[in-house]
Amino acid sequence: MSDLGTPRSDSNSRGIAEDLARASDALQNMQASGELAPVVTVAPASPNVPPALFGAGGPMLKRFDESTVASRKGSSAPSPPPSVKGIGKKVAKPDYSEQKIVVAMVGLPARGKSYLSNKLMIYLRWLEYDVKVFNVGQLRRTKARQKAQKLGVKENHTADFFSHSNAQATQSRDNLAEESLEMLIQWLKEGGNVGIHDATNSTKSRRAKIEARLAREKGMSLIFLESLCDDPATIAANVELKVSQGDPDYKDMSPDEARKDFLRRISEYEKVYETITEPHLSYLRIKNVGEEVTMSRINGYLSSRIAFYLMNLHIRPRNIFFSRHGESQYNVEGKIGGDSLLSPRGMQYAKALPALITDNIGEKPLTVWTSTLKRTIQTAQYLPYTKLTWKSLDELDAGVCDGMTYEEIEQAYPDDYANRDEDKFNYRYRGGESYRDVVVRLEPVIMELERQENILIIGHQAILRCLYAYFHHLPQADLPYIKIPLHTVIKLTPKAYGCDEERYTLPINAVDTHRPKPKAAKQPMAHSTTKRQYFVEEETKQSA
Repeated sequence: MSDLGTPRSDSNSRGIAEDLARASDALQNMQASGELAPVVTVAPASPNVPPALFGAGGPMLKRFDESTVASRKGSSAPSPPPSVKGIGKKVAKPDYSEQKIVVAMVGLPARGKSYLSNKLMIYLRWLEYDVKVFNVGQLRRTKARQKAQKLGVKENHTADFFSHSNAQATQSRDNLAEESLEMLIQWLKEGGNVGIHDATNSTKSRRAKIEARLAREKGMSLIFLESLCDDPATIAANVELKVSQGDPDYKDMSPDEARKDFLRRISEYEKVYETITEPHLSYLRIKNVGEEVTMSRINGYLSSRIAFYLMNLHIRPRNIFFSRHGESQYNVEGKIGGDSLLSPRGMQYAKALPALITDNIGEKPLTVWTSTLKRTIQTAQYLPYTKLTWKSLDELDAGVCDGMTYEEIEQAYPDDYANRDEDKFNYRYRGGESYRDVVVRLEPVIMELERQENILIIGHQAILRCLYAYFHHLPQADLPYIKIPLHTVIKLTPKAYGCDEERYTLPINAVDTHRPKPKAAKQPMAHSTTKRQYFVEEETKQSA
């Protein structure tokens, strides 16, 4: 039985620190050479797609990726776990302990701040950063509920509470914002990577207080993220979302009363609102969620990743379809990997797929993405849409086990078979990949998915599991066990706070390639919700 290979001689933390330093140097060189100005404002060439300059294939991201390739490679554990023997090894989570960033939101109510906060949290958690949103509104509502439960005193949080001429309420809101920031700072000190301060932070004086407080903390970076919106339709939709999804502030009001009160609240903030003009601040300003982006003084690897991701977001209605390739010859034979052709039943699925997709998408434009492997290209061949192939969408590389059945792997490498079942996300095949490696290589796909509108991805089981976990915000430990059956189309409809899902299974038989999680009483599944959370997470769990 072969050995584990030579572990890296340098520590994870030192290696990643060097990578981050190279990334920061690359960005500074771009600024010095004129490729990246201190303040960059970009508007898209087309109203339907965010700025291509910052897209997954854009020149800035390409240049940045080339300068930081080392930090995006899968990392090996400094000392491989002794239980792992044979063909593979476990992959250690990268050491992000030195990354400490505060993202302070800025913007009027109903401008998409919480949407951006939530999306950023999901993206960074998918990449295994420790991220948490500290929402001042949630803290306010939680404290008010606790006060009502303990003392029987109900606080008035109508529009009058948000008037800056109401000195007592203004002081109360300032105290809540400061308390939320202190909670965030303490959480970062305890090991967190990115804390998001979700509040209006609408005046220069408020931002100066945040800046002064963070200046007292060693090793913490501060980025302001301003969300501007002057599109009446978007604002109206955000207002309706606020008053129609059970906001406790409007529990005892009719929808019409709630709408009027919320518009009054917005008006109170508009009286004192100051957009970011402070030249020394590190900030990102996003107008109408992707219509125009302004970036100033964004330095460092993680800060730039955050900026690139946010520049690709949009909120236009769209659908994302996932489908595995039709049943392949290797599926029938129980083999993993390979580049086999479709089985006869797989060809039936390929021929039936266009009608199902057309029924769902109608006359809307759609682009089909496939991997470079034959079985996905065959499955897409009858679809009457533009097709693109992605090397990044190729199936998880099984290395020396490629083309083997699980029974053959168990017989030839019993220790590895057991160890992969024990920790499937982290286990890397010898000469191949782990699920963690796949997540890393799918990052450009996620970037491009966020830029685009209607997309159908015809992919592979491991690949679609990773993408599905991103959109449904599922934990990494559950990711390798998500059920993505053959001959089934999964339709996702992204919403402000989650994804709606529908599944369509065509009546064409296929083998079941799903291997359930060993010793698990309950198999992983999506717990999708498109409703906003109105109280702090800890109290929500306690009261559930």
